[in-house]
Amino acid sequence: MQKEITADELAERIAILKRFRELLEQQKAKFQEYLNMLELQENKITEDDTASIIAHANIEEQIVSSINSLQKVIIPMQKLYESANSKSEPIAKLQQELSGLRTKVIAQNEKNQQLLKKRMADLRKEIFSIKNPYKSNQSVYAEQAKTGNLVHIEA
Repeated sequence: MQKEITADELAERIAILKRFRELLEQQKAKFQEYLNMLELQENKITEDDTASIIAHANIEEQIVSSINSLQKVIIPMQKLYESANSKSEPIAKLQQELSGLRTKVIAQNEKNQQLLKKRMADLRKEIFSIKNPYKSNQSVYAEQAKTGNLVHIEA
């Protein structure tokens, strides 16, 4: 037998559901933005555009920070949503989409990390292969003919 709910309880459940859905949609948009940023970053890594890679990393930090702050709000909202005993199909679908998007973001992030590691290894090899012409000399002027050490001064 189902319990009858009051108009106030119904209004509260509706408000919780709307706010929870809104937060999930915001988080989904942020994850989509982050995924797009990671895909752009992948292109910049392959093009060796270091200035853009740095700019993308800074933007990424802001997006991740935004996602984390949204997550801090979503967790208590989800508990409220579950305690209200609401079963909403659109919310479940939105959570599945968000989960799928999160998986794509993680995969793209790992791919970018591997590309960066490979690029860094290539750069290390390149640096070690550079021959320093002054390596054996202690000074730029060491190749000049050496003259006497003593100076004879007459007064």
